[in-house]
Amino acid sequence: MIDIREANVNDVTQIARLRSLGWGDEAFWIPRVANYMNGSQNPQMAKAERMVYLATDEEKVIGFIAGHLTSRLGCEGELQWIDIDPAYRRKGIASQLVEALARWFISHHACKICVDPGNDQARRFYLALGAQKLDDHWMFWKNINTIIKQ
Repeated sequence: MIDIREANVNDVTQIARLRSLGWGDEAFWIPRVANYMNGSQNPQMAKAERMVYLATDEEKVIGFIAGHLTSRLGCEGELQWIDIDPAYRRKGIASQLVEALARWFISHHACKICVDPGNDQARRFYLALGAQKLDDHWMFWKNINTIIKQ
């Protein structure tokens, strides 16, 4: 069974492992993830409030999502990172993580949420979740509340 929970400092290595599956190695990602989580490294126009959720299977970290409040591009929140272990992809885990982060954004009164999709596969994923083109690079949800399943 897949569980979604809030990440903590003890999870940094596992998050870095997942980030390194796409680019770089764990040694590159460990300080970046830790500094993002503790607020000492900030994306452009990021505010202090941020959240990282993990997806676990029997305590094994199989995915994560990170986001923060922002004023970038006229948005109120930004989905920073999302990664899923390749063995667990296409099972709805990424959608569950996006929904968990959406709930966090809503609890912080942030509705307009932007994301840099990074590649065409991610762009299709976000389109399927209702995101729209913001510009040639970015996508956004005008109201992230629309993806919440009741």
